Amino acid sequence: MPDIDDATPAPATPDSPDGASPRRGIKSFVVRAGRMGSGQVKALAELGPKFVLPFQAGQRLDTAAVFGREAPVVFEIGFGMGDATAKIAETLADHDFIGCEVHEPGVGALLKHIEEKQLGNIRIFQHDAVEVLEQMIAPASLAGVHIYFPDPWHKKRHNKRRLIQPEFVAKLVQHIRPGGYLHCATDWEPYAQQMLEVLGAEPLLENTAAGYAEKPSYRPLTKFENRGLKLGHGVWDLVFRRRPLA
Repeated sequence: MPDIDDATPAPATPDSPDGASPRRGIKSFVVRAGRMGSGQVKALAELGPKFVLPFQAGQRLDTAAVFGREAPVVFEIGFGMGDATAKIAETLADHDFIGCEVHEPGVGALLKHIEEKQLGNIRIFQHDAVEVLEQMIAPASLAGVHIYFPDPWHKKRHNKRRLIQPEFVAKLVQHIRPGGYLHCATDWEPYAQQMLEVLGAEPLLENTAAGYAEKPSYRPLTKFENRGLKLGHGVWDLVFRRRPLA
């Protein structure tokens, strides 16, 4: 799940499995354990070499070479088990998708979707999305960015760990081309309010709606989301566009 480090170093935690203190600044995830099914293990072994890209610091990704075509590229941060990612890639077949997810079961699950749906327009980084953006994604190159249901960090003292913060958004928007979009979704209203405030304050972004947006047709409802809606829980979508260059 997307995450932000504390401002000061701390003792070794699951975020720093090598025993080193976690680095300062923005991090797009927090490490959680997960079991790997046999199908996910098989998908990683057989499909990983083709669809999982290596992280290479300082080397810009040539998306045309990777996908074998020129197409709008959408970057997703934290795709979970990949259900929505696969459905969106199937719906928007004329777009290419780069998904970042550190959790191996999720990577294996998305690879299974890729095989089942025969999707050629998805590539995966099993790496921190912030580092991928900073080191491998060219400025003003992305047609869109998806951030769906990032960890809300419900407790007030943990709110600083939320991904959508001014510092992160200022860096993220540099990689979105003029006219490109940032689409966030959350089922936690206080986080939705924070997202609206932070995104609304970023000078390079403009809201496509008067507040929250209608759910775009390309974003499918997840099982978790459907269950929550039946219980009367809300879901908030936010769609902002990068302003044209002056």
